[in-house]
Amino acid sequence: MLVDAAVTGANGVAYLAAATLLTTPLGPPVPLLLGIGVFLVCYAVVIVLVGRARPIPVVGAWFAIVLNLAWTTASLTVAFTAERLTAAGRIWDVLQALVVLGFAVAQMMGLRKARQ
Repeated sequence: MLVDAAVTGANGVAYLAAATLLTTPLGPPVPLLLGIGVFLVCYAVVIVLVGRARPIPVVGAWFAIVLNLAWTTASLTVAFTAERLTAAGRIWDVLQALVVLGFAVAQMMGLRKARQ
């Protein structure tokens, strides 16, 4: 959970701090990158709270899993359908989707282990 929060939070901060620099190589407009950045930072804050709780609340774990699976699906959809994305933007979206899918799988495994 905390790795998810750290990586996601760093990604969000990068979008917020460098949206004008990222728009050209990746393709999305600055306002979209800023909106994504805000969402990612907010998500990271929630996941830090969930990840630091002992025991980790099942509802919180499922929240992270569902959002990570939704993010994976959305990223792959955008990567293969968005006309504004550059080649680098498409590659970034696919790589991001794979990392986030890895978080979801790890969280599902952790939840399963906690139930045993």
